[in-house]
Amino acid sequence: MKRQFFAITFFCIAIITSAHAQIFKTDDEPALVLIDKARYVSAAIQTNDYLSLIEGKRVGIVGNQTSIVGETHLVDTLLSLGVDVRKIYTPEHGFRGTADAGAKVNSGKDEKTGIPIVSLYGKNKKPTPEMLHGIDIILFDLQDVGVRFYTYISTMSYVMEAAAENNLPVIVLDRPNPNGYYVDGPVLKSENKSFVGMHQVPVVYGMTIGEYAKMVNGEGWLKNGVTCDLTVIPIRKYNRKAIYELPVKPSPNLPNWESVYLYPSLCFFEGTNVSIGRGTETPFQIYGHPDMRGSYTFTPKSTGGATKPLLEGQRCRGENLIEYAHDYARNANQLHLEWIIEAYQQLKDKGFFKDYFRLLSGDKQLQRDIEKGKSADEIRASWEDDLEAFKAVRGKYLLY
Repeated sequence: MKRQFFAITFFCIAIITSAHAQIFKTDDEPALVLIDKARYVSAAIQTNDYLSLIEGKRVGIVGNQTSIVGETHLVDTLLSLGVDVRKIYTPEHGFRGTADAGAKVNSGKDEKTGIPIVSLYGKNKKPTPEMLHGIDIILFDLQDVGVRFYTYISTMSYVMEAAAENNLPVIVLDRPNPNGYYVDGPVLKSENKSFVGMHQVPVVYGMTIGEYAKMVNGEGWLKNGVTCDLTVIPIRKYNRKAIYELPVKPSPNLPNWESVYLYPSLCFFEGTNVSIGRGTETPFQIYGHPDMRGSYTFTPKSTGGATKPLLEGQRCRGENLIEYAHDYARNANQLHLEWIIEAYQQLKDKGFFKDYFRLLSGDKQLQRDIEKGKSADEIRASWEDDLEAFKAVRGKYLLY
């Protein structure tokens, strides 16, 4: 009876919340809209859609601070419903989402529940058979941001691969993609494969994480072509033509919707000598360097989630793009290369590019084109054939 009560309650919330999402957009509004965090519903809250699939089974949850059901964490919600949660698997940034990008994430126990936590970052990116021992099914619930080099989709791919090899089913609880309204960027070349780019997709791929899982599975992209026993629980009333204000920041340096919106374009700077504001209150909303021109200045400092940031203690000059984000309805729905092109022109004699840029871009040609002085439009035109080929593949797996 208790389980039925929770399921019915969450179902009613889903219906009401979805209705709000529907009426948020009117005919007078632009095609691209910002959807308030209280006006959409993820699959996780729809417990009635997946509870029967995990009843009586030993469950492993791939989750972090974004894995929430309303105001409650998914782990706590399922425990209250009598689900046998045996292990928690956590990606980059850790279970509570406080670790720096690239920092070691330790295994241990969740202080609140005592459930073992298994790190899926560092040397253990792919779960081993020992890590999966005692598990009957895996429930995956992470808030993605729809960008190839954001590592949650790589974690998902490794989890699916390990699950396939160990005959474990995987359920992906789908969540909105806040950058799902466009497809753009160079398509990854196989020789540049890494944890920040595992599959031959563009930088911005325009799919929810559930759709992406179906594509990885359906296209045989898992190691040795194995296929995972995959179930995707869809979002209700999802609006692909929307930016989503997320209820919880997906990682320490994406604190708000503006940073998520700007992230696909500004993350290219992570492969350069330019700061994108790590160690400030506005990461991924600004960029600069001590030798750049610009009307905006900032000084990176060591902070939680950004210890020893690039250019720490140095006064940087550059640009503040927060107002640009607020003007999203007038901006082109595409990667904005003009910022990195302009920065390169100012700093090309200062060791601008790092080797990491190739992994982020997924294609050596982008750096070469910037160095040759090509315009953003010229560079974008070179992606067209690859993007059209990808869109044909993508189209087979869209759920919304």
